[in-house]
Amino acid sequence: QVQLEESGGGLVQAGGSLRLSCAASERTFSRYALGWFRQAPGKEREFVAAISRSGSSTYYTDSVKGRFTISRDNAENTVYLQMNSLKPEDTAVYYCAAGSIATKAFRNYAYWGQGTQVTVSS
Repeated sequence: QVQLEESGGGLVQAGGSLRLSCAASERTFSRYALGWFRQAPGKEREFVAAISRSGSSTYYTDSVKGRFTISRDNAENTVYLQMNSLKPEDTAVYYCAAGSIATKAFRNYAYWGQGTQVTVSS
């Protein structure tokens, strides 16, 4: 059982930056691919970014390419999401997830954090 805890959310003005962190309890953290998803009010949960177990491969949804960067530190059991040039439409609860494959399909992730709120004001 992997426990994930997100942090780093908050309120930021459009054009600003935030870095989300997700700490895992599992010592075998490096065995898992990791993903970030988000859910805005009234909308379905959507894929944001994913990273392979080694960190050598990363994937992004089109709307965040060039603005967001996913990375991981296997020694610290932590995955990060650096978010730059934030837009009001990025406002959502952001979730990290762990699974066997780095994919945009949320059903492939077995473990989820509780989420952290990101609010971008215009």
